[in-house]
Amino acid sequence: MAENGAPQPTPLTRAERFIWLTARVLEQRRFAHHFLGGSADGVDAALAAYANSDGGYGHALEPDLRGPVSQPLHTAHALHVLDLIGRCGGQRAERICRYLTEVSTPQGALPALHPSLRGYPAAPWLPVLDDPPSDLLATGPVVGLLHRNEVWHAWLFRATDFCWQTVEAAEFLERTHPYEAQAALAFLEGAPDRPRAEAAAQRLGAVVRERRLVLLDPDRAADTPAPDGYAPGEHHFAYDYAPMPGSLARRWFTDAETDRALDHLAALQREDGGWPVNWRVWAPGTALEGRPMVTLKALLALRAYGRLTGR
Repeated sequence: MAENGAPQPTPLTRAERFIWLTARVLEQRRFAHHFLGGSADGVDAALAAYANSDGGYGHALEPDLRGPVSQPLHTAHALHVLDLIGRCGGQRAERICRYLTEVSTPQGALPALHPSLRGYPAAPWLPVLDDPPSDLLATGPVVGLLHRNEVWHAWLFRATDFCWQTVEAAEFLERTHPYEAQAALAFLEGAPDRPRAEAAAQRLGAVVRERRLVLLDPDRAADTPAPDGYAPGEHHFAYDYAPMPGSLARRWFTDAETDRALDHLAALQREDGGWPVNWRVWAPGTALEGRPMVTLKALLALRAYGRLTGR
């Protein structure tokens, strides 16, 4: 009990206050849908504000990319939101796939950034190139989500081939990093060939552990160097790879390792009720917009593992 006799706020009620105080309308609507029984229509309406006439999404939906133009990373985020509310299909998916076709590389995959972003602010580690290469970070999550939602479109054939060729290549396993490994998992979670996907996930998991692309002892986070090119403290934990008990990557970790990671995740909640971002912050708005997104991700993971109490 609190000192005045009122019930002690739960992690969820503290997070709710943080969301109402700081979040964009989209994250407010998502929180209401996932935790307060709110309608998916509200999420859909809020997400529509980021949509463009070309079928893609822009307007800083992904906070590290500013400006109005559609980008693959924005569109991947939109698909993630739609997947969580069960609306990743129909004519909307057809429009999205037409956009993906227009911005694909000659390989039929997606670039991390399309050149149309030139002239608008973006994170300095995301260069805008005139002829950008295919990128698994952008392609893998999109292909995985579309397959998982049983979307069929001509764009998927070559994009799926690109993902398989990438995740099964020896050089990929030798050079991959945590965010790319997550993108590979996102593809494998939805790939139609389940035996092939499970075998690829098993190989990837061995690499993640052997190359220490996951921090298995959260108590050592402060004195463990982050991967090359990452911000200090920008570590990945078991819950980043396996946000739900049914995730392919859950079998990569023992019950004890998973429990330690979840204890760490719960302990990261700040006094204001939100969770922190751990990546490099290059502009004031990116942290302000990113924290509610990270908070929602943490809440969903904790609830999936039975770690979140009621309001």
